[in-house]
Amino acid sequence: MRKYQESGKLETVICNGCGKKLVVERGILREGGFSVNYPWDYFSEKDGEVHHWDLCEACYDRLIRQFRIAPEIEEAVEFI
Repeated sequence: MRKYQESGKLETVICNGCGKKLVVERGILREGGFSVNYPWDYFSEKDGEVHHWDLCEACYDRLIRQFRIAPEIEEAVEFI
């Protein structure tokens, strides 16, 4: 869950899984976090909804351990 200041600057990121408040300094997330902004489409029961949520790195790791098929992971060539 993200909260922004009136100026649009990121203020707070809270993990939707465990409730941990992630470190945000000067509007920048300063620790590992996974953010989802998913617009459901026509063939879904959630058509017209957009879901927004965030996970800390520990909750992300816990989530993907439940997958029957692991996500594809590749090494990033360049860090921005």
